[in-house]
Amino acid sequence: MLAVVALIAAVLAVVAWFSPLLAVRSVRVEGAAAVPAEQIVAAAAVEDGRPLLRVDIDAAARRVAAIPKVAQARVQRSYPSTIRIVVVERVPVAYVDSPQGPHLLDAGGVEFAIEPAPPNLPQLTVPDPGPNDPKTTAALAVLAAVPPVLRDQIRAVTVPSLSAITFALRDNRVLVWGDDQHSPRKVEVALPLLAQPGQTYDVSSPDLPTVR
Repeated sequence: MLAVVALIAAVLAVVAWFSPLLAVRSVRVEGAAAVPAEQIVAAAAVEDGRPLLRVDIDAAARRVAAIPKVAQARVQRSYPSTIRIVVVERVPVAYVDSPQGPHLLDAGGVEFAIEPAPPNLPQLTVPDPGPNDPKTTAALAVLAAVPPVLRDQIRAVTVPSLSAITFALRDNRVLVWGDDQHSPRKVEVALPLLAQPGQTYDVSSPDLPTVR
């Protein structure tokens, strides 16, 4: 009996490996908005009519993930005849200005596009922006920690040192944040502090904030 079951399993495996009945007839893309589905399908390079079991889904996922605006990609077989590609796109959280135009950065500091920045996206000014730059990662960590009501007021972020992260607000006021530590506490202090008259607000020491 076991031999019969094993034989049937082997036959089914051979059928699945070679049969056109379980071959690629369609490719479905999910999660794409900024990247055209056609570009993702082209990058995946899955051969139409190829048996699903013979599709190298890991290699296809790596090719899709190489698209600059794609942060993650997953490729799955969906029987009987579909390849499913699920992507997570990069979301801009800041931009760096350059002669070529704005360079969009995601939350990890990865530059993924040169194009006009979305409204209210803050400009980041650091000497060497990128995912391995401590000033970049510190500034982006703070931006991720502040709520939208404050983030939307930030026009630019400068990082003269890791202990002096500074926000230029859209109304030309300045918010000195300090380092990237204790951001929740600094948020609690900064929001009511900004309701007071002044030009420069310093929450680098949140227990001793200043306005001048």
